[in-house]
This record gives sequence, structure tokens and C-alpha cells, in this order.
Amino acid sequence: MAIAYAYRVVYWRFMPHFLMIFAQICYSFLYFITEAAFDIGLNPHVYVTYRHILGGVAVFPFAYFLERKVRPKLRPVLFLEMCGLSLLGCSLTINMYFASMSCTSPTFITAVINTIPSITFVLAIVLRLEVVDIKNWRGRAKILGTLFSLAGVLIITLYKGPRVQSLQVSPLHMRSNPVPKNWIKGSILVVASCISWSIWFIWQAYALKRYPAPLSLTTWINCVGGVQSALITAFLQHKRAAWSVSLNMEFWSIIYSGILSCGLFIVAQIWCTKEKGPVFVTMFTPLSTMLVEILAFFLFGEELHAGSILGGVIVIIGLYLLLYGKEGDQVQKKSQEQSFPTCDEDKDAQVHEGTAAAK
Repeated sequence: MAIAYAYRVVYWRFMPHFLMIFAQICYSFLYFITEAAFDIGLNPHVYVTYRHILGGVAVFPFAYFLERKVRPKLRPVLFLEMCGLSLLGCSLTINMYFASMSCTSPTFITAVINTIPSITFVLAIVLRLEVVDIKNWRGRAKILGTLFSLAGVLIITLYKGPRVQSLQVSPLHMRSNPVPKNWIKGSILVVASCISWSIWFIWQAYALKRYPAPLSLTTWINCVGGVQSALITAFLQHKRAAWSVSLNMEFWSIIYSGILSCGLFIVAQIWCTKEKGPVFVTMFTPLSTMLVEILAFFLFGEELHAGSILGGVIVIIGLYLLLYGKEGDQVQKKSQEQSFPTCDEDKDAQVHEGTAAAK
């Protein structure tokens, strides 16, 4: 009995953390796999379309059988909301995101997307999804954590510092992209995707209240997003040859991102958003920056600068501070729920008292 109780406590407290850390590890490999596929010639818009369709197909059987009793009826208003979520979370945002990657580099992209936690935190405060009490240590920890993370991102992005000696022999080698880089276009696209992504995380918290079925919600987001992305691709890409995929890195990048990124990870993100809130989910984003830097240095022999190391340490400090404040909120919320019974509990108590009085 005690072991089962301890298991439930550990599950409640740390399972969201484990899921988000695992997701960021797999995302880090995704950046390099995707860049390799783009180097071969895979069109970014075609890639986004295929991966979301595959993600929807992969999650559909689980959503259909496991959520038959909890899935609400899809009314027209809910379907329009699904379309908006798909636009911000899949088709428009992801197309801008991977188009920016083809114009820049994975390390630059992962550095810039670390602004998502700060943007999401500000939006959550404005919409009162996050409560920040400056007089309380939890509120100060969350503010300091956000500022530290943003400072670390700025250091990684703007300051290089001395170069760390790279490995003489790298285990893996990637072809350089023959397409010329367009850093201005890529920077604009990635900043726009960060803003829309932050809005998407906030919107999820509201959508889950009206549609409390994470698997079904993931299926709808992927399928509708795949259709939207297909329309965008058809408008931007008129060559039919772009839709063909070779059985090499192009094919495996779609399989990897479709099943893991668009299937498993979106389900995990939606579940963690429901349990911990959108700010908690986005605060793990900086981990991918450090992991990409480490992988680029040890596996691919890319240069590593002191600014990246310093910024990464500051980002981790900020992440710990914010999670420290969030855990305090969870403890306070749990104690309040135990101190104040719900309406159903009050009603049951009244019925019990009335029955006792009648006897």
C-alpha cells in the first residue's frame, strides 16, 4: 500500500519532467536529421505536410479506442477551434520554422526558439493562467527564472567568445548545404514562428477544457494541419517532383518526425499542459539548445564557443528557478484542494448529514 502511494506521488511530481526531457532529447536529433534531409533536396513544405499526416494516422487508432467514452461531440465551433490550433501549431508555424532552418542552421534556430518560454510566460500572466506574487518566493523565482533564461538565450545568440578546440576526428559528417543561406529571411521566419507557437501553447490550455481528450485532440491537430500544409505547399511549390520522397534520409526523417514529433510528443505536450500548464511545457525548450550544441561538437565536429557554454549554464539556472516556483504552486494548489472540499464533496456531506438526521 505504501509502495503504491509512493509510486503515485512520484508519478504525479516527476512524470511530466521526464516526458519533457525525453522529448527535448529526441527533438535535438530531429534538427540534424531534418537538415540532412533538406541538404539532399527534400522540400521543407512537403516535409511538414507528410509528417503531420503520418502523425495523425499514427495516433488515430489509440484516440479512437481509448477515448470513446470521454471524447466530446465535435460541434462546428469546436472544429473551427481545431482549425485555428492546427494553423498555429502545425501548418503555418511549422512551415515557417523549417523554412527558416533551410535559410540558417540548427544551432541558430534552437537558440532563437528559446524565446518561446518568455513569450508564453508573459501571455500566461496577461491571460491569468499564471499567478505571480512578487511578495512571495514562488513569484520571485518564476520571474527570475524567466529573466535568466532570456539572458542565457541572448548570450548564446549574440556572444560567441573564444572557440573551444573541436575534435580531430568526428564520428559523423554532414554535407554542407549547397543552397546559399538567407539569414535575414530565416531570422524573420523563426521569430514569427516563436510568437505563433507561444500563442498555440496558451490556446491549448483553453482547448483542453472544452475538449478533454488529448489523443483525439492530437489526431485532429495533425490531420487538419496536414491538409492546411498541403494547401500551402500547393500554392508555394508547383513542381510535382517535389512531392516524391526517396528511400534515404528523406524518408526516415519523415518517419521519425511524424511518429515521434507529431504523434508521441504532441500527446505528451498536451498532457503536460493539462497537468502543469503551458509555461511548464515551454520552459524545457532551452534544453534542446544545449543538446544540439553538444551533439554538433562531439558528433559532427562543429565549432563550440565559450558564449554557448556560458549561455547554456545560465539557461539551466533559469529553468531550475522557474520549475522551483512552479512546484511551489503545485504544492499550494494541492493543499488548498485538500483543505477546501469540492462542490460534489459538500453535496455528499449534506446528503449524509440529512440521512443521519432522518435516522
